[in-house]
Amino acid sequence: MAEFELTSPEFENGQPIPREHTCEGEDVSPPLAWRGVAEGAASLALVVDDPDAPGGTFAHWRAWGISPDTTGLGEGEAPPIEGRNDFGSVGWRGPCPPPGHGPHRYVFRLHALEAELGLPAGAAKAEVDRALAGHTLAVAELVGTYER
Repeated sequence: MAEFELTSPEFENGQPIPREHTCEGEDVSPPLAWRGVAEGAASLALVVDDPDAPGGTFAHWRAWGISPDTTGLGEGEAPPIEGRNDFGSVGWRGPCPPPGHGPHRYVFRLHALEAELGLPAGAAKAEVDRALAGHTLAVAELVGTYER
């Protein structure tokens, strides 16, 4: 089986995320594609964090209930279930680092899960992260950057 891989046609791993996907643009989620989902995966979950935020890791997206038979999400496409981000809203909120703070990394992690998470929409970051810890078979990662 192919290596579990997460990509975007909008940016290469380690490269800048286009402005349209940030708070300075349309703030729509970038298109994502994946391949090589782990055999036996029952569902997929997506986590996007900024580990460079001044107050510690900042959650931009928590999403789950994604079928392992899919091969991606289109631009602005909402996954079946989304959790609360650290902006206090549900769904995607794009990069928005403090002006002059330098480049921040935005780490997209796609988890192949051996079971559904069983969490309701709007679940908090900590709930989602705890649930992932016990069900993850494999993780694919993509990192984008952004600075203001």
